[in-house]
Amino acid sequence: DGAVTPVERKRGKPRADGFVWEPEELQVVAQALVLRENGYRVDEGVISFPEARQRVSVPITDERVARLRAKLAELRAVAAGPPPPPLVDSPKCPRCSLVGICLPDESRLLTGPAVEEAPSAPRRLLTPADDAAPLYVQEQGARISRRGDRVEVIKKDEVLASVRALDVAHVAIYGNVSISAVALRKFIEESVTITHHTYGGWLVGVTTGPGHRNGELRVRQFATCADPDQSLAIAKAMVGGKIRNSRTLLRRNHPDRPSDALDDLVRFARRSAFAEDPDVLLGLEGIAARRYFDQLDGMLRGRHGIGGFTFEGRNRRPPRDPVNALLSFAYSLLVREVTTATIRVGLDPYVGVFHRPRYGRPALALDLAEEFRPIVGDSVVIGVINTGEIAPNDFIVRGGGFALTPSGRKAMIAAFERRMATEIQHPLFRYRVSYRRAIELQARILARVFTGEYATYRPFMTR
Repeated sequence: DGAVTPVERKRGKPRADGFVWEPEELQVVAQALVLRENGYRVDEGVISFPEARQRVSVPITDERVARLRAKLAELRAVAAGPPPPPLVDSPKCPRCSLVGICLPDESRLLTGPAVEEAPSAPRRLLTPADDAAPLYVQEQGARISRRGDRVEVIKKDEVLASVRALDVAHVAIYGNVSISAVALRKFIEESVTITHHTYGGWLVGVTTGPGHRNGELRVRQFATCADPDQSLAIAKAMVGGKIRNSRTLLRRNHPDRPSDALDDLVRFARRSAFAEDPDVLLGLEGIAARRYFDQLDGMLRGRHGIGGFTFEGRNRRPPRDPVNALLSFAYSLLVREVTTATIRVGLDPYVGVFHRPRYGRPALALDLAEEFRPIVGDSVVIGVINTGEIAPNDFIVRGGGFALTPSGRKAMIAAFERRMATEIQHPLFRYRVSYRRAIELQARILARVFTGEYATYRPFMTR
């Protein structure tokens, strides 16, 4: 008789009493109202459960319409204010697709009593690591293309590599490597970030889609970074975390355990917490870094052997010895990793709290990378030297600076990826995560600090 009936298909089955749950009922009522506004006559909706072979009729009554409008008013009120507190031990959380963004247990811990006083560890609702991994392409003259659901790297009609598209977390392109228009569009549609680097590894550009939809988050980020007091508070936590992680790496890897240096690093970390302006904090970070790097040579076990590596201090642009070349390349890999994490979370990697803005400089990514430099970047360099994965013949000298050969870069990338996939116990949440997952968690924690949901930023510090 000229009426239309919206039919909503659902998995599972109706309630035991034959009715449906309120969200399902109100959803079909909302569909009916939309149809009415567009000139249709709608007297009822139907919720179909194909698996159970059942259909439930939902008459569009005045009572249901009033209840729907009341719920819409509640939803708008919630959206206009601060986010509601997370659910406590809810069985709904493990099945929720947004649990990695919501972080219910982690939020409850970080907004409650001190971490040391927390009654129980959060549930591990996230997988420890992603199945997908970065795709590095550094073969000069190669081309990245898409064929069906696979990503191929081709050079002169030869397929150098072929991987499933769903196994690619992001793409890192080094030097003269091209990418087809089809592959570029597919990566953008799939929210796969593409980073572009010089042949030596410096980040020069990022290709993404239109950007994360959470514009409000970036507005809060810019406001926080522009506020001297708020940005300094976050920067102090990051610098303190870096210094303490440097001390941890030194204590674990130096055969002599230099007590003077270890004590100095503790003192610098404590002083950084009371820095009154960014220049003082920058000075403390620089002094602590020099004190730490003074001891780095002692962590290189092969330094006295034939072809051993030595380290006399940090230098760069260009690095004037092999160890500094390794450190610079490891840091470039780390900054790329953090840059993609900040973009994935919805932050702007170019506006930071500690590193001063400079054109083309991913300041926020450099900020967030600070606490991971010792335990990821330096650890990888020490590891490849001490295990012999990198040898003196993996370097070339150009213009007075040292650079890795293609085989040397491949070895470093392999070692870096092993480190990123290594699972450790998270120092705050006490469940196991990979370093890659830990970086993403820190980016999400920082985002919550920007929005005011968390009062303070807690750096990632190993014990």
